[in-house]
Amino acid sequence: MHLAIKPVESREAWQSFVNAYKPQTFLHSWEWGDVCRQTFSAIFRLGLYADDTLVGVALLVSIRARRGSFLFCPHGPLFDWNNHAHVEVFFSYVTTLANQERVSFLRISPLLLDTNQHRALFQKRGFRNAPLHMHAELVWILDITPSEDDLLSNMNKNTRYSIRKAMKDDVRITTSSSIEDLDRFYAVYEKTAERQRFTGYSRDYLKKEFRMFSKTHSTLLFFGEYKGMVISTAMIIFSHGSAFYHHGASIHPYKSISASQLLQWSVIQEAKKRNCRFYNFWGVAPDDKLQHPWAGLTRFKKGFGGFSEHYVHAQDLPLRKSYWLTVFIEAIRKWKRGL
Repeated sequence: MHLAIKPVESREAWQSFVNAYKPQTFLHSWEWGDVCRQTFSAIFRLGLYADDTLVGVALLVSIRARRGSFLFCPHGPLFDWNNHAHVEVFFSYVTTLANQERVSFLRISPLLLDTNQHRALFQKRGFRNAPLHMHAELVWILDITPSEDDLLSNMNKNTRYSIRKAMKDDVRITTSSSIEDLDRFYAVYEKTAERQRFTGYSRDYLKKEFRMFSKTHSTLLFFGEYKGMVISTAMIIFSHGSAFYHHGASIHPYKSISASQLLQWSVIQEAKKRNCRFYNFWGVAPDDKLQHPWAGLTRFKKGFGGFSEHYVHAQDLPLRKSYWLTVFIEAIRKWKRGL
């Protein structure tokens, strides 16, 4: 059997493989690759072939930023990590590619559970922990296959109460697949970023993401309105049998109105209609970090029930001395964010 890595030109072949893999991520979807192509300088969609059979895929993004240049694999690659030959061929190829691209380092955020065995796969090849995570590494997931009654019963009683109260308070939940409504989303998103003191994504970036996933009817905007005002909103991605809470925002002019809980319940109901099996609430804070910036958001997400998955931290393979400047800059960013 001959193993080789080649570019994947066929969207159908790529999506067929990823859909069968059903990862708890949309960051290896064809659409996400298109978002990255528009945002960064270049992408590489690579396929691992055993003879003529596609047995793995890897999306690599070439990032040229002020903090450094690197190749990045988001929540991938997707293949059988227990197959030693597959792992060796992949690492050999991408290391050569990174050197050819003359980047400072290779960064991989694998969708692998955080175990000693999985960490060792990287450590013995010269990788080290990245100063920062790139995407969610500790996520909260809800199995939404039970009935709606059972899902409500399994929620925290305060969450269940808040959903029912919002219904009585005439909170109105609407959805949109129109790019024009992204401005409504962004108005709340911008206020949330200012209140919580984080650097949000630009309007242009969010429009690119929404536009790409809209082409395959894989995203929806949700709005929670009270007295004609949007006070809660979310951008949801539907991919590979799961729904993902990728972006969200809220304002609180009415302290007793729980629009966000009802909005999330509406997301779950929509995901069930689309025959999704899981709702991925995306990132949460570790249990032992009570002062984490996401602590409040984490309590909110966990109120719906579910379970956590903890993935191996982003791994860096330094290739040039300039990498250590990136380490310094990202360490400062991490400190400023309180992470």
